[in-house]
Amino acid sequence: MSDNSNIIGRLFSRFVAGLNSVGGILIFGLVVIINLDIICRFLFNAPIDGVTELVELSIVAIVFLQLGDAVRNGRLTRSDGLYDKIKQKSPRVGHILGAFFDLAGAVFFVTLVAGSVPRFIDAWERGYYAGNKGIVVIPIWPVRLIIVIGAVTVIFVFLGLVRKHLAALSAKGDMS
Repeated sequence: MSDNSNIIGRLFSRFVAGLNSVGGILIFGLVVIINLDIICRFLFNAPIDGVTELVELSIVAIVFLQLGDAVRNGRLTRSDGLYDKIKQKSPRVGHILGAFFDLAGAVFFVTLVAGSVPRFIDAWERGYYAGNKGIVVIPIWPVRLIIVIGAVTVIFVFLGLVRKHLAALSAKGDMS
């Protein structure tokens, strides 16, 4: 069972890294399209249609593609000053607080998924789009799907962190 758990953990880790990489590729694509738009505006007085809509939708997608990796690697913006002092003084209390904070994060993202799934389904069924018909039309459902996938990924990342905290609490050692 430990081998299966380890394989699943490695696959999940690769999945999270893959989502992060797709987000990085999207950032590069945005840089290219924004620069092309600027060049076309400057040289030809002809902006590229849909760049604004692409940027708006891509930023949301990038955040949710890279969020799981940020949480997993402890790069999510937060204030750790007091928490770090508590962990240093009492690792046991630090792990209890860490498990609580990570569980709260998971619960938050569960509520986000609960609200996002109906919005994704609605966008899919009704064909919502960004832009103007006849000029540029960009479907919104892919971004809403990315929000759901990213949020579900973050839930599992947070639950993995909770598991690590609980394992550290149950491990015998020199925890004060």
